Amino acid sequence: MLPLPPMKALVALEASVRLGSFTLAADELGVTPGAVGQQIQKLEDWLGVPLFIRQIRQVTPTAEGRTYVAQIQPPLAEIVHASRRLRERRHKGVRLSMPPSFAAKWFAPRMADFLKAYPDIPLSLSTSTTLVDFELDAVDLAVRHFDGVDAHLSVQSLCPDEARAYCNPTYAARWKLTRPDDLQSATLLHNTLHPYWPAWLARYSNLTDGQIESIAGIRFDQSLMAIESAVRAQGVVLTSAILVEAEIAEGVLVEPFREAFPLSLGYYLVHPKTAELQEGGRSLKQWFAERMAERL
Repeated sequence: MLPLPPMKALVALEASVRLGSFTLAADELGVTPGAVGQQIQKLEDWLGVPLFIRQIRQVTPTAEGRTYVAQIQPPLAEIVHASRRLRERRHKGVRLSMPPSFAAKWFAPRMADFLKAYPDIPLSLSTSTTLVDFELDAVDLAVRHFDGVDAHLSVQSLCPDEARAYCNPTYAARWKLTRPDDLQSATLLHNTLHPYWPAWLARYSNLTDGQIESIAGIRFDQSLMAIESAVRAQGVVLTSAILVEAEIAEGVLVEPFREAFPLSLGYYLVHPKTAELQEGGRSLKQWFAERMAERL
């Protein structure tokens, strides 16, 4: 076997170049700046080349240092990922990530059902509007709103999606919303998950592009806020039926039109193909399938 460089020194070097400071690297690694400097000096002696230009209160990586770090970062990251996967392989719980709107509107009302059915499986839930990175984030399963195509993921369809219009019944009565053209005098509630109002109106109304652009609107970066605004009779929201089931059942939202804008997107349960799910993850996948089948 070829002689190995001092491995602790490689970690110190990577952190120092990435953070641009021995002090910051020391904070991240839980050691002193002097210890970081000693590790890097040991590596420089082993390699026979300087990796930093040292000045008063400042260190700058040399060209050789930057090139070397760029080469060792990928294998160091893979060591971290492989170690995490091995350490967590016997993890009995399940860590689930999903969009905030799906978590609040669909999953939260049913979460107790899962915990009752599987009391011995600890559940950890996180929400985010960004796509989970299974390599970096401690997540077993994720609900993702996309087209269902990813060669690296095992994909289980939960439900297809389409954009439908909803508003408070008093709002529909006040603005006499009986056909899509009536939206010209309403307020459109836009959200980033379903930004389809222009396309919906172009397909289902007789309004011109100029008339569509002139319709008053409020923009939200969260579907939850747009839906709540519709409940409070502040406008008409375009969103998924699965996100307003409770509001429809309570009568605080109605669908003034029956036109649904078809989407190539849907809600999917995903996990890496290369990561074998443990018992908790398999149970959660089965539970999702059963709950979604109840909607059909």
